[in-house]
Amino acid sequence: MSNTSDRRPFLFLENFIGGKFVPCRSHIDSYDPSTGEVYCKVPDSGEEEVQAAVAAAKEAFPGWSERSPQQRAQVLNKLADLMEARLEEFAQAESKDQGKTITFARTVDIPRSVYNFRFFASSVLHHVTECSQMDHMGCLNYTIRCPVGVAGLISPWNLPLYLLTWKIAPAIAAGNTVVAKPSEMTSVTAWMMCELMEQAGVPPGVVNIVFGLGPRAGNALVGHPDVPLISFTGSTATAQLITERSAPYCKKLSLELGGKNPALIFADADLDQCIQTTVRSSFSNQGEICLCTSRIYVERSIYSEFLERFVAAVKKWKTGDPSDPSSNNGALISKEHLQKVKSFIALAKSEGGVVHCGEGVDQLDLPERNANGYFMPATVISGISDNSRVMQEEIFGPVTCISPFDTEDEAVSRGNGVRYGLSATVWSQDVAKVHQVAKRLQAGLVWTNCWLVRDLNLPFGGMKDSGVGREGGKDSYHFFTEVKSVTIKY
Repeated sequence: MSNTSDRRPFLFLENFIGGKFVPCRSHIDSYDPSTGEVYCKVPDSGEEEVQAAVAAAKEAFPGWSERSPQQRAQVLNKLADLMEARLEEFAQAESKDQGKTITFARTVDIPRSVYNFRFFASSVLHHVTECSQMDHMGCLNYTIRCPVGVAGLISPWNLPLYLLTWKIAPAIAAGNTVVAKPSEMTSVTAWMMCELMEQAGVPPGVVNIVFGLGPRAGNALVGHPDVPLISFTGSTATAQLITERSAPYCKKLSLELGGKNPALIFADADLDQCIQTTVRSSFSNQGEICLCTSRIYVERSIYSEFLERFVAAVKKWKTGDPSDPSSNNGALISKEHLQKVKSFIALAKSEGGVVHCGEGVDQLDLPERNANGYFMPATVISGISDNSRVMQEEIFGPVTCISPFDTEDEAVSRGNGVRYGLSATVWSQDVAKVHQVAKRLQAGLVWTNCWLVRDLNLPFGGMKDSGVGREGGKDSYHFFTEVKSVTIKY
C-alpha cells in the first residue's frame, strides 16, 4: 500500500453490503494506466467484510429466490435501463480505470454489460425441465431447478464491468444472491453500478460487492462455508489455488482461465478479410482479452505475402491516449504488467526472433500527460520456436507471433501444442476443411473466417488449462441452479 499524495482529491470507493455503502478502514492505491498516477482508493477488504457480505446475501436469499422468474427479470431489465442511461459516464470511467480506449469502452464494454442483464432477464423465462412417465410402475418423474444459494463471483481487470455483469446477471436471474469481488485494479464501474441497485428494485443483500486483493478478500470468499458456488475468471495459477481452497466444501466451480489462441491461415483464405480481422483479434483492448490471437500459423505458400501485408496493417494500428478517438489501443493495466509483456519481447530477441514492428522498433507519439503511462505498440514477431516460452505462455498484451506451416496435420498439431485450449480461428474457403479442422482443434470456441462473433446462448469456456465448465444461456442457468428429480407415485 502506498501513501502517495496528490494535489487532486482521490476517488474513495466503499464496499456495498446489504444494500448500503460501507466504509473500509484501509485502502489500496488504484492507478490511471494512461498517466501512471494514483487517482482512486479501493477498499482493502478482508475476512470481516466478506463475512458481513455473505451474511447479508444469506439473509436476502429466501425472499429473492421465492420471486417468480418474471419478477426477477423486471428488476434486471430496470437495472439495464439505468446503466444504459448513464452509458457515457460508465464508458469514461472504464477507460480511465482500465487504460482501454474510450471508443472500445463506449462500443463494447458498457453496451455488452447492459445487454448481459437484458439477455439473462429474457433467457431465464424460457428454460424448461424434464418429465418422464413410468406407467408400468404407476409413477411420474419430473425435474425442478432450484437456485444454489450465495454465489461467490470473482472477475478480472481486462473487461471489468463486462465480465462482472456476465456473472451477476445469470446468478440473480436464477434466484441466487451474490457476493462479488472485482479486480482491485478496476473497481470503479462496479461501484458505480451499486449506486443504481436500489433504484432498480434490487432488494438489500441480493447483490453485495466487496473490493480488495485476491489473497485477502478473494481467499476469504472462496473459503467461506456458506458460499457453495464460485465463478472465477482469471489466471490458471489462481484457479488452482481456488480449487484447493474450495475442495473441502465440495463447491460448484466455473473457471474461465487463460488462452494462447492460434489462428490457422490456409492458402485459400480471403487475405483482405483475414488480415483486417486478425489485426483486430491480435491487438483489440491492448491484447488484454483471453480470446485474443497470440499465435498465427500461415501456410507456407502465402507466408511471405501475409507477413508483409499483416505487418503493414499492424503499423497503422495506433496506440495512444485512450481519450483520443483515433487511438486503436490505450495503455496496459499496470507498470508491472507492462514490464512482464516487455520481458517476453526481450526473450524473443535473445532466442533469435525477429521483431517486425512494435516494441523496440516503432516509437510512440504520446501527449505529455501520457508520458508516464503504460503504453506499448502492437508488436509482431517471427522466427520463434514452438517450444519457446514466448509461444507457450499467455502474454496477455499486444504481441503476436507468426510462423509458417506446410500441411493441415502440422497446423492442427502445432495449434494444439500448448497447455491452453480456449479459442482458435481458422481461415479457409474450403467448407470441408474448416469443419474438419474445427473438430480436431482442442479449443472450446472455434471461429472460421471471423472472430468474436458471439451468440450468448452458446456455451462459452475452454479445454485443458483454459478452464472448467461452460457459461451461456442454458449453461449459466444450469451452473447457477441445482437439478432435483422428483418421483410421484399415483
